[in-house]
Amino acid sequence: MLDIEKTLTMTINELNKKSVIYRKNILKYIVKAKAGHTGGSLSSIDILNVLYNHVLNVGPENFSSPNRDRYIQSKGHCVEALFVVLADKGFFPEEELNTLCQYGSKYIGHPTRKVHGVEQNTGALGHGLPISVGVALAAKLDGKDYKTFTLLGDGELPEGSNWEAALSAAHYQLDNLCVIIDKNGLQISGPTASVCKTDPLDKKWESFGWSVREVDGNNVAQLSEVFAALPFEAGKPSVIIANTIKGKGVSYMENVLKWHHGVPNATEYEQAQLELDQALTHF
Repeated sequence: MLDIEKTLTMTINELNKKSVIYRKNILKYIVKAKAGHTGGSLSSIDILNVLYNHVLNVGPENFSSPNRDRYIQSKGHCVEALFVVLADKGFFPEEELNTLCQYGSKYIGHPTRKVHGVEQNTGALGHGLPISVGVALAAKLDGKDYKTFTLLGDGELPEGSNWEAALSAAHYQLDNLCVIIDKNGLQISGPTASVCKTDPLDKKWESFGWSVREVDGNNVAQLSEVFAALPFEAGKPSVIIANTIKGKGVSYMENVLKWHHGVPNATEYEQAQLELDQALTHF
């Protein structure tokens, strides 16, 4: 287990501030594009923040290295969160996001390898975990030390390919693989529990041979601690059930279904930025 106080590249206070800035940028580029998956990008951004600013051994300087850590975003529709973080880490100039979802832009509504820093094209739900299992298995076969992380939405879990991949990961004892589930409880057509109930998630993943931890996925301190504990058990893949709030950080968006892919109007955008500016004063 890592000593989190010695390994943090940012303090918890700095990570909290970074999350607010990321939220402001997510909204800025979604509003400019007039399109985007607002609620899920806001629910998952704390996870990406901690991964890229504390956990992952990956950056623009080593992205071609076979020893880099891999991050694959299975819930590809929340690409705005990923793009904002990749820009902040220097994979590409942030001003390029002004072309988000415009004709001819490579910054489209799902991750594409045309964008520097993106590992895999994703968006068809249920594909990210099978790819990640293959990547993690390759590391074992090649004797490499890199780790593989993938972010799933709770709304994509009913896809059968996830569970085939989960069985394979446990069979091959892929303790170099970590799944994070952004469990915000809402998907495009309604509450996940109503569309297709998947709880109890912890028992399901344990029965498939995984080691499970559950955290507040919008709490950077808890996220930092749980990532520092990887792998949770030798010989088992790890899954983090990250309980989050859809639309986190903007009062009128939180836990409201319409913001799955809603775009704020001018008045709503101004209110959101004011709330986030106020949040920045706490750090």
